[in-house]
Amino acid sequence: MPPISQAFALYSHPSEMEPLLPGEHRLPPLLEQAQELIRSAGRLAGMCPPGALLGLRGQLRAMHSYYSNKIEGEHASPAEIEQALRNDYASDADIARRQRLALAHMATETSIERQASQWDWATVWSPRTLQGIHQDLFARMPLDNRRSEQEEPVAPGELRTQQVGVGRHAAPDAVKLPDFLERWSRLYGGTHHGERRVLAAMASHQRLAWIHPFRDGNGRVARLHTHLLLAQLGLTNGIWSATRGFARSQDAYYAHLAEADEARAGDLDGRGSRTERGLENWISYALQLCLDEVQFMSGLLAVDGMKERLAACLAHEEQVVRQGVGSQALGALHHLFVTQSELDRSHFESILGLDDRLATTQIRALLKRGLLNSDSRDGPLRFGVPQQALRFYFPRLWPAAEAQ
Repeated sequence: MPPISQAFALYSHPSEMEPLLPGEHRLPPLLEQAQELIRSAGRLAGMCPPGALLGLRGQLRAMHSYYSNKIEGEHASPAEIEQALRNDYASDADIARRQRLALAHMATETSIERQASQWDWATVWSPRTLQGIHQDLFARMPLDNRRSEQEEPVAPGELRTQQVGVGRHAAPDAVKLPDFLERWSRLYGGTHHGERRVLAAMASHQRLAWIHPFRDGNGRVARLHTHLLLAQLGLTNGIWSATRGFARSQDAYYAHLAEADEARAGDLDGRGSRTERGLENWISYALQLCLDEVQFMSGLLAVDGMKERLAACLAHEEQVVRQGVGSQALGALHHLFVTQSELDRSHFESILGLDDRLATTQIRALLKRGLLNSDSRDGPLRFGVPQQALRFYFPRLWPAAEAQ
């Protein structure tokens, strides 16, 4: 966001971002949407309990990073992210910077997911927590990569000191940012009951973008904070994120954010300074987007059809890749997916139905291709989800990865 021009009048009082939630008379349809999201997310959580399908969860973090950075026009490709995970960075300085940004985002998401269950509702709304997310994300970047679009240094975790504006929106006076964040934190952190907290999570994303508290990274931090909120509410369970939906509907995402920035449009548009109708539309859009993500992931994780998708992947490995993976692994891999558990090697070998030598060779090939994971040379085996298998196992989840 460029420095503000003299034509902008700065916002200097938190009342100028009201309403933070729509009035009570506008809430019933939104509360119904929130209740449906809670129910659907609960069913999805039952399909993939915590700790299950770790290989998929790793790919999802890479995908979330890809999509959040794509919104900002600073994404590494799926293949470049995978290379960076092997500590293989591009010789091109800009691509290498994007790779590091991708890994930083993944690490920060992992960190906040681990802390979500340890923090109470008030803590996740603390301005200190928000600044901590920014600190965690940008401190992972090398010093020479911590620069804004205007090539100005970005200080991890520090609120901006410049006045900024873009388009028709001027962000609040930098001197008054603590006041705006305190109001944002107190109102949303004071919400009670499940459905109303979901509405607070959705509304707060828009208002945080409006406040624009940092010199750079505001969009990424807002999306990570929303991910933290939904995780703290027990809705994401590490297997979906609103970020994918925001990126895949980027024009609508920006349009709804901008609509809710607008000033109140007359006496029928609420009592605050900002449009109540625009905020209501934003919340409804975000809730529907989250529900779509939950339902999409529920379809992908359904047991029905997975055996056929596994078979298609193994046929490709056997007939095209030809690195030792065979179709005889179908039953054992399907068992791992359905049970979402680990198997010791002798049990896995018994399901394969091969003699000891061939079973050992098959396991070695499956591990090399990432179709199995293990923490040690002779340790238990888990279901693996390498990037090259996504198009077979979970089609349309990450189209950019499928296209490579």
